[in-house]
Amino acid sequence: MDASEFKEFIFGMLFLKRLSDEFDLKRETIKKDYAHLRDQPELLAELLEDKATYGETFFVPIRARWSESWTDENGDEVPALKDLKHDIGNMLNKAIAAVEDENDALAGVLKNNIDFNAVKGKTKIPDQKWKDLLDHFSQPGFVLVNDNFEFPDLLGAAYEYLIKFFADSAGKKGGEFHTPGEVVRLLVQIVKPQAGHEVYDPTMGSGGFLIQSHQYVEEQGQDPNDLALFGQDSNGTVWSICVMNMILHNITRFTIENGDTLENPLILEHNTVRKFDRVLANPPFSQNYSRATLKFPTRFREWCPETGKKADLMFVQHMLASLKPDGHLATVMPHGVLFRGGKEKLIRELFITDDVIEAIISLPPGLFYGTGIPACVIVMNKNKPDSLRDKVLFINADREYAEGKNQNKLRPEDTEKIDFVFTHKLELPKYSRLVTKAEIVDQHDYNLNIRRYVDNTPDPEPEDVQAHLLGGVPEAEVSSVAFANLRKKFGLQVETLFQPERTGYLAFEKAIDKKAAIKTVIEAEASVQATFTHHRENLEAWWQVAQHDFAWRGQGSMERFLTVELQI
Repeated sequence: MDASEFKEFIFGMLFLKRLSDEFDLKRETIKKDYAHLRDQPELLAELLEDKATYGETFFVPIRARWSESWTDENGDEVPALKDLKHDIGNMLNKAIAAVEDENDALAGVLKNNIDFNAVKGKTKIPDQKWKDLLDHFSQPGFVLVNDNFEFPDLLGAAYEYLIKFFADSAGKKGGEFHTPGEVVRLLVQIVKPQAGHEVYDPTMGSGGFLIQSHQYVEEQGQDPNDLALFGQDSNGTVWSICVMNMILHNITRFTIENGDTLENPLILEHNTVRKFDRVLANPPFSQNYSRATLKFPTRFREWCPETGKKADLMFVQHMLASLKPDGHLATVMPHGVLFRGGKEKLIRELFITDDVIEAIISLPPGLFYGTGIPACVIVMNKNKPDSLRDKVLFINADREYAEGKNQNKLRPEDTEKIDFVFTHKLELPKYSRLVTKAEIVDQHDYNLNIRRYVDNTPDPEPEDVQAHLLGGVPEAEVSSVAFANLRKKFGLQVETLFQPERTGYLAFEKAIDKKAAIKTVIEAEASVQATFTHHRENLEAWWQVAQHDFAWRGQGSMERFLTVELQI
């Protein structure tokens, strides 16, 4: 089976095992709490089968319990899930249906989206395969409760790993339910959600933006449970995966809907589109839509062409309409929306006239599953500070990334650089620039193509014909900025590596008779050794203090960590 086909089987099995194990743990706690009722077994049994007794723990009916056999209506004993040998797919379906029926929070999540008896292509899973999988989940010590985990969110992290694994295996289809984690982290850092905020993703997929927003708030030393998460997705299976993802991350405050956001947004307030503090999204690129089927048309001030796969800015308009007056949004978009004409140009004119675009960031190529379409991030702010009035920050970060075999990645340092430049609105040569509204309108006619404003094409390499013909290293190259930085940082002198050859040209020292010798000569230089010694000593001094902050995640630890780092 293809990974994109069997993913719901693995997710469903993992989720069922987790709920059953958590239920068993709660059941044992209840037995201890009601130990005084041991001489009244009927009353104790009634309490143990009462859903209200379990509070916020999901109630698992007896036919869905991993390790408990039961008696059916005919008086026949039915084995526990882990001991099933026959008709396993059907029994698993009845188990997840029973769990859903007993828990309102799971309404529509399991039985409509997970079918263990489904025939994928020509494949129907035989009982022996199911038995092997049940045995795998039943290994000794494989009890999925938080007390067994190295850290509380371990199961959520494992679930995220599985989502990424299935997305990698599914290729282009993986983009339908998973955005690479480093891209998600970048957008979350840019909008910086805070405790008390309401965060919304109109095309949430497996919920990466919402979950990382929750984690970001916790990292800031704030209460992540004071963050309300909202999302919608048109794919029922993906919606189901997202709900399970939230639960396995121990997130309880969320509202997740199943439906087409453009056609019919389901997260409403006072019978209109709800407003949020932060909106994050990676909508499907280049879709068609039908204007006739769209509800709440006041969301849209202009209409993109219904054909030609140009619905991208319809999503952006919906997100902007879903933003509070002081809200921020960040969304991934194809580059085409920045320069295409027609109705899309009219929408860009509205955005620029209203001064809601805070930044446009060009991302490296090949970050997303199965598409080579260049992507960017559009950041919007309905309440820009005075210093940014009628200005847009352009960041061209498409040359800074790590190459991968099938997919490129943003490195942590790439994400931090983008976030730092965006947050402080820095202007760096060939990387970022603040551009006025007048320039965008008068010189470029509302064209937002990033390379028009920040061209990061490398400068041409200087060519010295005499050096090519006669040999030698031009003095102009040795006195370049690159070598000047080496001198400044390491005290490295020209004489260490070069000696005069003829006017304007140098030759390598006699000790450097081959390329590998360059490293040996540099490392032997006293100033270089002193620089590294100084670095190691300072790093060790920093670590003696910082290690305690890494070990203790209490309030204020990040501030102390940064203070120590800056002092050193």
